[in-house]
Amino acid sequence: MTATLIKKTPKTAPAAPATPPAPGTLPAHADVVIVGYGPAGAALANLLGRYGVDTLVVDKAEDILPMPRAIALDNEALRILQMAGLAEDAFEKIAIPQVRLHSPYAGEFGRVNTAGCLDGHPKLITFYQPEMEQALRSAVKQHSTVRTAVGVEMTDFMDLGHEIRLQLRPADGPAQTISCRYLVAADGSASPVRARLGVEFGGETYPQDWLIVDAKHVRSPISDVEFLCDPERPVPHMIAPGGRERWEFMMKPGETREQVLQPAFLRELLKPWANPDELEIERTAVYRFHARVADSFRKGNVFLVGDAAHITPPFVGQGMCAGLRDVANLGWKLAWVLHGRADARILDSYDRERRPHAKAMIDLARGMGLLIKPVSPVAGALSSHLVKNLRRLPPLRALIDDLKIKPRNRFKEGLFQPRNRDDRLDRGNHLPQVWLRNAAGQGAWSDDALGERLTLVGFGVDPLQALSPQEQAAWTAAGGAFVQISHRGQLGQPRPELAVWEDLTGELVPDRAPVGWLAVVRPDRVILHDGPATDAGRLVRETLSLLGLKG
Repeated sequence: MTATLIKKTPKTAPAAPATPPAPGTLPAHADVVIVGYGPAGAALANLLGRYGVDTLVVDKAEDILPMPRAIALDNEALRILQMAGLAEDAFEKIAIPQVRLHSPYAGEFGRVNTAGCLDGHPKLITFYQPEMEQALRSAVKQHSTVRTAVGVEMTDFMDLGHEIRLQLRPADGPAQTISCRYLVAADGSASPVRARLGVEFGGETYPQDWLIVDAKHVRSPISDVEFLCDPERPVPHMIAPGGRERWEFMMKPGETREQVLQPAFLRELLKPWANPDELEIERTAVYRFHARVADSFRKGNVFLVGDAAHITPPFVGQGMCAGLRDVANLGWKLAWVLHGRADARILDSYDRERRPHAKAMIDLARGMGLLIKPVSPVAGALSSHLVKNLRRLPPLRALIDDLKIKPRNRFKEGLFQPRNRDDRLDRGNHLPQVWLRNAAGQGAWSDDALGERLTLVGFGVDPLQALSPQEQAAWTAAGGAFVQISHRGQLGQPRPELAVWEDLTGELVPDRAPVGWLAVVRPDRVILHDGPATDAGRLVRETLSLLGLKG
């Protein structure tokens, strides 16, 4: 099985790098200020731009760091980038068909199947981070409500309750005070914002140093991701677009940073995989991995996202994915509050929904780390043989090979109607994405059909038919829209107030949602409520109540 290169179609030249604002050009106020213009900050800026929120993004760096760092994304992260407005070909990707685990004691003892797609996206891809960041920044320029200020450092802030006052210092100008309603810290693992808030960042730092080597190689010897789980020197190894490869070598006791970065040392490390003369080394770095999560993702009117909120060990490739989940969850809630479509109390649900899942992903990565870097040869032999034998049992094989062990991004509590035994859909979970077609014969993914709205979806039924004019008006005022998704071949007639689509796959109607059923779907695609079409009025009223509004 080989990896699949997802090629880009020709595009216009990338936007010119942003330049620091001239002195005095910073706005006096923005509804949301994002500190940090990395992937999480840029994705949030795009989401807020799509929701029409007055936003300012600041970053003390003047440009994107032109080096690979994060390298893997899953289907959930790609779905969020789709929500943020990135086209499928916005940056180059390689779809990874499998992840293989080897040990010197049991040979290949694990193989995770990552081939195929979920919700319209590959289950696992590798990518080149600078290119992805450039795509996000180029997309930001399309939003008139979003301004960016690079080369600008936030030096202090004060949360006054009704507003936040920030001190910003451009690299080439005097400091300036501005105000905002909400502040979002996307400023990395050493987050100055988190430090000023006094939020604890509990967890652990791994005692071992790791040498990261990114290189270009004309003929890659692998087409997937492999983990060599040798307690003497474990090595994750993977391919990436542009003829790139990455190795992560755990350093042995006594090896120093200066020693491992020497060209002769690197040549010896890389010899088992490649002729060092055929490699172009792009980056070498020495890291210690961390497993940490903030005690709270919110304090007052300040929110933490991405590495400012949590750091995940790299063993399951979930670091950037977690940050993208953060901004998808937070972005629409900020927009609804700022637009007067919801009470500010809904913002409390961000921490309740996101922090448990972030912690679960960190726990999974820590467990995976025990397989990849066993503490001793005995532990390595026992763990690899144990996993190899467990995979002989079909239920456990599916748990490992088909990613069933990966924590679902399904909320136990939060901004959705409590579950009960009459539910047909899984409230607090995400509505699957499927391929649809409208009456004009145009195809679209269901996420694009739902758009940036709170949507009352009717499955094989008109969701408006049981609503009074007053209920319809209240729903629309809350940023709500109406969509009907029907069986293939049973497409009704759309109206100005109702978009009608047919499910070409049958994955939603009737596989997931019975005909005559309704669902309230949040802008982040989480199922907020569901029930029979005859109870449409009740669903609207209860949803508006959850938002803190009167129906």
